[in-house]
Amino acid sequence: MERKNLDLIVLNSLEDQGAGFGHDTNKVTLIAKGTKPVALPLMTKVEAAVAILDHLETLIHHA
Repeated sequence: MERKNLDLIVLNSLEDQGAGFGHDTNKVTLIAKGTKPVALPLMTKVEAAVAILDHLETLIHHA
């Protein structure tokens, strides 16, 4: 993260059943600077997108 100067990485699970490419659902982990990783449960891709945006909003308000 530091080498690429990133504040957040969204890790897409390709190992969990029903997650990743070719599915309507996904399971992601949000990894942000200075915080513990947040593992989200299996959810629709739209729900995952909303959760990512909510997490970004929280990070911005605490910056």
